Amino acid sequence: MRLSESARVVFDVLAGTGTATRPQLAAGAGLSKPTVSSAVAELEAVELAAHSGRAFGGTGRSAAIYRLGPAAGAVLAVDLGPAVTRVRGCALDGTLLAEGTGSRPEAADTVRKVLDALPAGAPLRAVVVAVGDVPIRDRAGERPATAKAGPVFDAMAVALPEGVPVHLENNVNCAALAELHEGAAVGRDTFGYLRIGVGIGLAVVIGGRVLRGANGAAGEVARLPYPWDDDRAPRHEGLEQRMGSRTLLRRAAEAWQDGDGPRPRTAERLLALAGQGHATAGAVVASHAADVGRLAAAVAAVLDPGLIVLGGGTGADPQLLPGVRAELARLSWPTEVVSSVVGDTGTVAGASRLAVAHGIQTVTGAVRAKH
Repeated sequence: MRLSESARVVFDVLAGTGTATRPQLAAGAGLSKPTVSSAVAELEAVELAAHSGRAFGGTGRSAAIYRLGPAAGAVLAVDLGPAVTRVRGCALDGTLLAEGTGSRPEAADTVRKVLDALPAGAPLRAVVVAVGDVPIRDRAGERPATAKAGPVFDAMAVALPEGVPVHLENNVNCAALAELHEGAAVGRDTFGYLRIGVGIGLAVVIGGRVLRGANGAAGEVARLPYPWDDDRAPRHEGLEQRMGSRTLLRRAAEAWQDGDGPRPRTAERLLALAGQGHATAGAVVASHAADVGRLAAAVAAVLDPGLIVLGGGTGADPQLLPGVRAELARLSWPTEVVSSVVGDTGTVAGASRLAVAHGIQTVTGAVRAKH
């Protein structure tokens, strides 16, 4: 059956609040109490809403409390990272139901384990997969794919139930949503999220919404022409090659002296040494911060976001802040720069929010009665 317009609105409000009384639903939906009563009855009939006790006021009067019903179902969020896969299953009110972590080759098994941990009989309404690439569709237009994540996505997709809508989203965009709602950009509806790690990427949030662009590729700063001078022609993704952690470690190796001790093999170790006062490590990190500051200046010149959040395995380290801020101030107008606070789980957290939104849309679009 299809839900009435009032039932769709009330379901959306109930999903956003988790629990609510009829007066609260009426206020949130902007509908009359009789209309809400009718909508709640409609939702209860198809088990999209359920009675959840009573609330008592100061006058002794009580009101029925409602929550999402068992037919509302669940959604799945998958962060298909370069090394680690993180999966979360959530109810449509955002409540975490199950989660799991595994290596990238174990993506399908991790998805299965989380699906098995979801409440029995709960329909899966939507899946969002965060990938480190621009989401595209295959030539036949039959399934989502990406150039980099295609084979791994295909292996993981086998674990998903048939017929469930699957949405791909760029992982940087997902992380930016986490910063917007629970991270360094709370209270700011316009900002740039600049991820610096193995690769580089930018998410642009304007008016509380992620800017995706005509091709879904807004923020692909890896494609900025680099180098750009008379003697050298720009290379494909040359800027990412310049600023990625692999090049950072190569520059550290070139700068390392005989008396500097063991050469760092990871960006995390290089940053740790810099934090401990290691002179060569500190100089390499300072140079990297200046590079990030120049990229931030380019972002500010085009977007004037007012705030830039630095994330990623390298970018989120607070040691970069002074150098980034100084170079940005030298090259552009005042722009606030802060470090990410959502950590490694930011991408799956943002993907969960998108999955919930898609799941609600799935339910309110068309619902079949339980047989």
